[in-house]
Amino acid sequence: MTEDGFPTLRTPAGPIPDGRPHWNRQRSSAMPYHRYRPAHERVRVEIDPDRRTWPTRRIEQAPLWVPVDLRDGNQALAEPMDPARKRRMFDLQVAMGFKEIEVGYPSASRADYDFVRHLVESDAVPDDVTIVVFTAARTDLIERTHRSIEGLPHTVVHMYTATAPTWRDVVLGHDRAALHGLILAGAKDVARGADARPGADIRFEFSPEVFNLTEPDYVLEVCDSLTELWDASPDRPVIHNLPATVEIATPNVYADQIEYMHRHLARRDAVILSVHPHNDRGTGVACAELALLAGAQRIEGCLFGNGERTGNVDLVTLALNLHTQGVDPMIDFSDIDEIRRTVEYANRIEVPARHPYGGDLVYTAFSGTHQDAIGKGFAHHARQAERLGSTAAQAPWDVPYLPIDPADVGRDYEAVIRVNSQSGKGGIAYLMQSAHGLDLPRRLRIEFSRVVQEATDDSGEEITAAELGALFQGEYLDRHSPIEVTEWRVQEGEPGRHRFTGTLTDAAGRRPVDGTGNGPLSALTSALGAAGIRVEILDYVEHSIGAGGDRQAASYLECRVDGVTRWGVGIDTSILAASVRATISAVNRARAGEREGVGVLPG
Repeated sequence: MTEDGFPTLRTPAGPIPDGRPHWNRQRSSAMPYHRYRPAHERVRVEIDPDRRTWPTRRIEQAPLWVPVDLRDGNQALAEPMDPARKRRMFDLQVAMGFKEIEVGYPSASRADYDFVRHLVESDAVPDDVTIVVFTAARTDLIERTHRSIEGLPHTVVHMYTATAPTWRDVVLGHDRAALHGLILAGAKDVARGADARPGADIRFEFSPEVFNLTEPDYVLEVCDSLTELWDASPDRPVIHNLPATVEIATPNVYADQIEYMHRHLARRDAVILSVHPHNDRGTGVACAELALLAGAQRIEGCLFGNGERTGNVDLVTLALNLHTQGVDPMIDFSDIDEIRRTVEYANRIEVPARHPYGGDLVYTAFSGTHQDAIGKGFAHHARQAERLGSTAAQAPWDVPYLPIDPADVGRDYEAVIRVNSQSGKGGIAYLMQSAHGLDLPRRLRIEFSRVVQEATDDSGEEITAAELGALFQGEYLDRHSPIEVTEWRVQEGEPGRHRFTGTLTDAAGRRPVDGTGNGPLSALTSALGAAGIRVEILDYVEHSIGAGGDRQAASYLECRVDGVTRWGVGIDTSILAASVRATISAVNRARAGEREGVGVLPG
């Protein structure tokens, strides 16, 4: 350990390896790198380098996107989604325009089976959306999978089996021939299940799991045999999905593997070539893009990249990468914050602030030189739009440091950059936590920074911790108009059913309010809705302040009030009372309109 208490690292030492140029003084580390084999020793791809086509191709249209958040992504969650979270994720994906959605592994769990049946029985699936269900190559599991999809208009039964040598030898205990026989037997069961429902639109998908570690000739042999068995044709194509289940190589190797399959698959016009990259090396997006160049037509992944280990490939990044190249992604990302909020709600995992396109800080410049260049870029863009007789929203985009116009995804760039430049100066978040014990949620920090900026612009002076606390108190905690709710109480008449009653005071006078819901806050918003105040809770965070007998609860609620998004804050010894105060705080801030535009986030 160092004197400061940090662990002592083993700095690489010894002689500089022979053959290095004089300007490279790096020395050998003590890392046991000799234990690992490079990719070219683990799997060989027979492709003539002079005949590669992917290095010179361009992506000119979107692939068929298939979100697997509800199956692969859900399996990777510490706390899998409950039915409400699953349904909200499914509805989001339908609204965004996905036309093929993998919804579960119905033979593996009662929860997944019940969710597929819920989609059927609630008539939740539009006629132009195909549902994909996942199964292992085992007779009983395949039969249960077919039972789960009865009544759905369009389905894909997705069968998988691991095929790589290590999996064959260590996990499955089968040689190549035996495993091929097992796969064929499963494929016959899949076909029999479809034959039992004549007239139903049921197509088939096969994934040789760990494709990228499997001998290409073996994958080709297996896939071609399934293409024949399932009698694929251009009007009823089979999907061969080739996963990079565990990334092992640079993306060009995966591209070579995909191009080999693209060139050699039998009945190529009757095969949809699909990929499912993971992100173990951090190159999942690159693998997917190179796979498209190499002949892939379909991509499976997750919104914001959730999945086992480092995740599945991120469909948000992939699709918006196309947008930056002038290619229609065929999916609607025009309200990225609502998409992110829904995914965070469903997964209970925050999207990092620096996540491409969707993170809170990705359109924020802290550097003065960056801010100057961007400001000049915006001015130039406005002049260009005027010269073209176009609106700024439709004019060609070419602004320094911004690959896309933040407005394309529902962001107000200038509001975000001003907030962050000021919060960096004043250390707003640090002072609020260290001096006042308030750990503000990330988006509330952005909103409150606008308030701080307005207060400090006139004086130009640094704001103190005490002044910051007083400003926060006045903006969020002392909001008692234009409405006030008093004499309130919450009762739980039966498990999961709450009733909120109280007295509402506003410009119209005093009157009773009453509402019910599955929780205290939903009952409160129901009561406010009955009084003509539409409130939707978008985010909720709470924590304790202090210790022992002086402990209090702080509640932060992000609410959409009659279409306006605001944060509210409440502090009380009771967490319920703090949450009620926070809701009324958000309503009053939305309705007061004392600072035009302050705190408004897209929504």
